Amino acid sequence: MSDRPALADVVLHPVRLRIIQQLGGRNRTTAQLREALPDIPQATLYRHVGALLDADVITVVDERRSRGAIERTLALGERMAAVDRAELSAMSGAQLRSAFLTFLGDVTGDFDRFLSADSPRARELVGFARTPLYVNTEDLAEIQTSLGELLAPYLTERGDGRRRVNLATILLPDP
Repeated sequence: MSDRPALADVVLHPVRLRIIQQLGGRNRTTAQLREALPDIPQATLYRHVGALLDADVITVVDERRSRGAIERTLALGERMAAVDRAELSAMSGAQLRSAFLTFLGDVTGDFDRFLSADSPRARELVGFARTPLYVNTEDLAEIQTSLGELLAPYLTERGDGRRRVNLATILLPDP
């Protein structure tokens, strides 16, 4: 058995979720993270980066000396910041509620930052909807695999002027 903490215990923290979102599909230096997350104190940011590194959720892909300090470039690590079905199934109802509320809080924070920017160009890319699906577990696995294949070309920053958007999914079975 691994000594690593459960992935959910590591990633389902509001600051860590925001760090993970910044790294999704791209590499970022710690300075770039500080710039992208100005409301997070530097010491807090570094503490949470350390926790993500310790859990192999993020990894250092490059280091260089900058003004006497070591500047690290980070990327998502081998654990890839996704809570799997087994971990979700093992959570109590209270833990699952807490994880879901953390997720919703992160999405809400992103939406608030989007609204604060008040960018007409960005409004062309925003949207949200609900779509009922009638599936069993095999259907759901097929949909998730197909979505992964469909989205794969768009998951990495290409530097060609394309705008980054976040796609959030929530699956809620009817009672």
